Amino acid sequence: MNEAVLELRKIARHYREGDARLDILVDVNLKIFSGETVALLAPSGTGKSTLLHIAGLLERPDSGETLIRSAPTTSMTDTERTRLRRASIGFVYQFHHLLPEFSALENVALPQMINGLGRGEAQKRARQLLDYLNLGERSTHRPFELSGGEQQRVAIARAVANAPDLLLADEPTGNLDPRTADHVFTTLMTLARSTGLSALIATHNMELAEKMDRRVTLRDGRIEAMP
Repeated sequence: MNEAVLELRKIARHYREGDARLDILVDVNLKIFSGETVALLAPSGTGKSTLLHIAGLLERPDSGETLIRSAPTTSMTDTERTRLRRASIGFVYQFHHLLPEFSALENVALPQMINGLGRGEAQKRARQLLDYLNLGERSTHRPFELSGGEQQRVAIARAVANAPDLLLADEPTGNLDPRTADHVFTTLMTLARSTGLSALIATHNMELAEKMDRRVTLRDGRIEAMP
């Protein structure tokens, strides 16, 4: 049976606002299997960013368990969670968050070097990724010299540079015009399917979501399947 790369099991998360308690996630259960792409379609304010942060080990739930390839993570130390996150999870956000003083190549190589790879090998792999994403001729350009679509494709290359098992994306095409968004999304899906990468992608774009394997939404703090 196909292994779950990510499992969220009875996840709950709440915040305090004065004397009031805001229940953001109540009983979230979700499995994402190896090679599967899942769209998270949910309105703003429903907790999808919180869910992605918990799935990506950036935030701890108040109760419940996040499992990465069947390994429970809630009781891990911060150091252990950071190590696992660095090795197994890639992130893409609505804004690219590229380092402005570095070239596209350097932005993609840096996470690999932080993970222990030598500079030469990191740059070789970064060049291969940029070539695959049709950015080879732009590899020496800094972010401000790239278009919005190019910046986001570099961000995707950086997210997968360490060959993660899971990609988490929060509105990765939200700042792009429809044509560029479609191109970036197609690139992301092609990369995921060619490498067997699992992905959970939050988006408001139903047309893009329909190109993914499965669609879910957040309603009243719980995950529900969509047609």
